Amino acid sequence: MIARGLTAHSGLLLFGLLMLYPVLWMMSSSFKTEATIFSSPGLWPTDFTFDNYAKGWSAFEPGFGTFFANSFLITALSIIGNLVSCSLAAFAFARLEFRFKRTLFALMLLTIMIPIHAIAVPQYLLFTQLGWVNTVLPLVVPKFLATDAFFVFLMTQFMRNLPRELDDAAKIDGCGFFSIFWRIILPLLLPAIATTAIFTFIWTWNDFFTPLLYLNDPAAYTVPLGLRAFQDSSGDSSWGALFAMSTLAIGPVLGFFILCQRFLINGIATTGLKA
Repeated sequence: MIARGLTAHSGLLLFGLLMLYPVLWMMSSSFKTEATIFSSPGLWPTDFTFDNYAKGWSAFEPGFGTFFANSFLITALSIIGNLVSCSLAAFAFARLEFRFKRTLFALMLLTIMIPIHAIAVPQYLLFTQLGWVNTVLPLVVPKFLATDAFFVFLMTQFMRNLPRELDDAAKIDGCGFFSIFWRIILPLLLPAIATTAIFTFIWTWNDFFTPLLYLNDPAAYTVPLGLRAFQDSSGDSSWGALFAMSTLAIGPVLGFFILCQRFLINGIATTGLKA
């Protein structure tokens, strides 16, 4: 039994290292000179240098500092928007009674199956008429309107597992719907809130298509757009600087996940699947 467990864990460890090898190679290459990145494929740099980081950070105008600031701003606003709007929408579906609730909930779930590319053109035309192109508004405002149906579903299922006797006790004490949500439901919703925040951070930080669609000014670029700028029209890239900035780009995602992984696992494990 012990031998079988050791074999299984060893296999998983080797598989994990295999999956991590491209990331480790990228991080290693960020400390190599341009000439040795592909000629010396080993993980340990033979000519250790930090020049790629200095070169990549100031490779463009206004620079990667601005790109990181833009990404943090958009990501922070997206997290706030999803937490506020999705939790309120979920509270309505899970705790309130109104006409066509099941129908609206089903329609909301159907929107998960609609690919973003199918609605990109009408959305772009709408935001163009509003004058929002080349601003952060098309990237942020929809988050405050509960457009991410997955998070609404996640929070709804979590709330349905909370005993309704809590609501009844709060009503006896004179609480209205908003007071029940704020004082009773929201504190118990922490695992689902953390899960929503983590996924929103990762998806928004790594999003390339939406910023590419709406942001034209380099001063408004996010980190993914900045990384794409390393490749010129001929397909050539400054690989050392690209790998250096890519290594910095995965840092916030990795750090945020490590800090919040306990809440993520708890949130997924305690979220029911009943309809």
